[in-house]
Amino acid sequence: MKKDFKNFIDTLNEDLFTWGYFVDFDKVIKNSFEIKILLNILNSLIGEKNIEEKFLSLAKKYPEVRGVLPILVATRIKKIKEVKILNINTMKSDFRSDLFNSKINLTKSDDDELLHFFIESGLKGILLNKNVSDLNDYVFGIEVGMDTNARKNRSGNLMEDVVFDILYEFVKENKSFSFIKQANVSKIKKDLNYSVEKNKNDRIFDFALLNKSKNKLFLIEVNLYGSGGTKLKSVAGEFEKVNNFILNQNIDFVWVTDGIGWKTAENPMKEAFENNKYTFNLKQFKDFLNYISK
Repeated sequence: MKKDFKNFIDTLNEDLFTWGYFVDFDKVIKNSFEIKILLNILNSLIGEKNIEEKFLSLAKKYPEVRGVLPILVATRIKKIKEVKILNINTMKSDFRSDLFNSKINLTKSDDDELLHFFIESGLKGILLNKNVSDLNDYVFGIEVGMDTNARKNRSGNLMEDVVFDILYEFVKENKSFSFIKQANVSKIKKDLNYSVEKNKNDRIFDFALLNKSKNKLFLIEVNLYGSGGTKLKSVAGEFEKVNNFILNQNIDFVWVTDGIGWKTAENPMKEAFENNKYTFNLKQFKDFLNYISK
């Protein structure tokens, strides 16, 4: 297949978002379900007149409910451990994550502080005034909102997800091919029955694609660059070394990379493009798969 660097640059994707990028509902459902019973216990506070007394009573009878209180104010216990909380009445700041640890017995002073949290955080008000009718639905909404904070990490996986889908559809149409993801030497041997020489780090490749009819293996790495930076140059150099190591075993290394960031580093990309046997963006990679299937 003819290499075309100009076509590579011209057909880079500026953005690579799928609808699944916005909310990971599987994670939201899992997080919400894990605390469902405890939230149902706290649901008994909704609309209660003696809510402060009953809140402390629940916290003592069911200490585990203290552990779910942070999510009701849209935070995690990990975050509370990192910040000192100011008590406006005493004007003292201190770490108070112990309030939400069910394994720690609360003192009278802790009771006062937990009640202070309940009131000052606004939880007392929304429960007393029935601003929410079910804490399970309320927490589900909070989890959706907090999941948006994970979008940055999720964007790093977008490229792998897209390439996975491309490979999945490809092998479905081409029965002589099979592929695996997160492939190291032992997994390639176990799942594809193909022997690969182990490098010093036993590198885990993003994908391994095997042409079973020709006993030809392709090891695939993927990444996405939405912006420029020095990392682009170092990665380009790294993959040149990987390419040479793989070629010595009569195995083809395929680097699938995309993103508008490469337009800020055309020189190192061009060098890697010329030195590596196979370097493609997503559009070119699909063309490559069609090429090797013939």
